[in-house]
Amino acid sequence: MGSPYWIRTLINKTFSQRFFWAKLTNYPVFGRIIDHALFEKDDIFYLPKDKTIPINASLEDPDSLMAPSRIIEHFIKAAKTRWIMDFCICRDSAKCKNYPIDLGCIFLGEAAKNINPKFGRLVSEQEALDHAGRCREAGLVHLIGRNKLDTVWLQVGPSERLMTICNCCPCCCLWKVLPIISPTIGNKVHRMPGVSVQVTDQCVGCGLCTKDVCFVNAIHMENNRAVIDQQVCRGCGRCVAVCPKDAIEVVVEDDRFVTRTINRLAGEVDLD
Repeated sequence: MGSPYWIRTLINKTFSQRFFWAKLTNYPVFGRIIDHALFEKDDIFYLPKDKTIPINASLEDPDSLMAPSRIIEHFIKAAKTRWIMDFCICRDSAKCKNYPIDLGCIFLGEAAKNINPKFGRLVSEQEALDHAGRCREAGLVHLIGRNKLDTVWLQVGPSERLMTICNCCPCCCLWKVLPIISPTIGNKVHRMPGVSVQVTDQCVGCGLCTKDVCFVNAIHMENNRAVIDQQVCRGCGRCVAVCPKDAIEVVVEDDRFVTRTINRLAGEVDLD
């Protein structure tokens, strides 16, 4: 049946300690233990919102490429088992007041059948697609991939039989630990291949994008202009959404970015 319901209370009480444990992963022995126990073989991608700007002027139909959400739709349709959590464990634990707590994760794959039914429910393809759409409308950012931590706290498995679709807000996402967790673990969370986030000349240096917006603290001010550290940025596009001057863009540098992401994730999780 998976984890007992009381695990939700335990996570609620300990969630704020995630930064403490994340720092400890930088100690080699402890880091290797945590990596093996909770993050082994993880492969996770942040997906920007569908509005992006291609730099390849030769694209005949750029509008057809502007939908990272097609990745979500592809795997929801491909999965034989779809399961929606009735709450977001992160927002629930952090008592988030800015985004809906009831918009929880979507889990795909055979392992999802064993999740405790008190946490959520099995759903149809259309119900899962509608749920993902509501998450985007609420301003949440999709995070998709193989995430061993979910198989551990939900007590289901194996991990190659469970795909996680998180719907993250900036205030309480688990992965806010990325700036301080060990690179070995942090580097398992990626931006989409062929996508980057860039600041244009329209930037007026207001600094709004640097104030509790970026999951990974990839933006800072330099000479009254926002600067994005491309080595750190995960391409979620949150900064694009908050910029009052539309001075930040998610840029497509590879017109196969959706296909490449799908192909990579398809090799990580078996959804049959």
